[in-house]
Amino acid sequence: MKKIALSLTMLLGTLSINNVAAFDGDAEAGKAKAATCAACHGPNGNAPVTMYPKIAGQHADYIYKQLKEFKLGMTSGGKEGRMEPVMSGMSMPLSDQDMKDLAAYFASLPMSAGSTPEDVVTAGQKLYRAGDAERGIPSCMACHGPRGNGTSLAKFPKISFQHPEYIKAQLKKFRDGSRENDANGMMRDIATKLTDKDIDILSKYLGGLH
Repeated sequence: MKKIALSLTMLLGTLSINNVAAFDGDAEAGKAKAATCAACHGPNGNAPVTMYPKIAGQHADYIYKQLKEFKLGMTSGGKEGRMEPVMSGMSMPLSDQDMKDLAAYFASLPMSAGSTPEDVVTAGQKLYRAGDAERGIPSCMACHGPRGNGTSLAKFPKISFQHPEYIKAQLKKFRDGSRENDANGMMRDIATKLTDKDIDILSKYLGGLH
């Protein structure tokens, strides 16, 4: 079973690399279009305010998907996609190529490292790696990988080094259903089984996962 899991991980990693290589955004063009993004996400994609996500080093495919869904959230009046007042409004004037260029640019930047408080390491590692079978909570690692890097192919985001405050907010939105752009409701299903304590532990643990 371990050999099968390892082979699958290696396969996903290879496919992810190939998928990034095939992404047709222009990072240089994206850099020229990114000035307005700096107000919230910082000049290098590492948001200085922790309520906003770090997008430097995030998978280009994932950034592109979110931008498209922010725009869809606005055009559908929140019935489809992902509705966030600020980002949905910011995405409205963007063309499809603009989104690809911005995604390629931010994906090319390094995400700044974070840290994990010592008091959540043991509980966070257990929940992240093994989940909780008794409560029907699967391992986070199954989709996001042992280092929290996610996969471009499946559009599972990189969550390691992310601001704990942002992670916490998104998990709560998945739990209450106010964010619903996850494939097949996967994150919503998992989040409904997480307690406030679970969410607090996971969000802090992911801050320094590497």
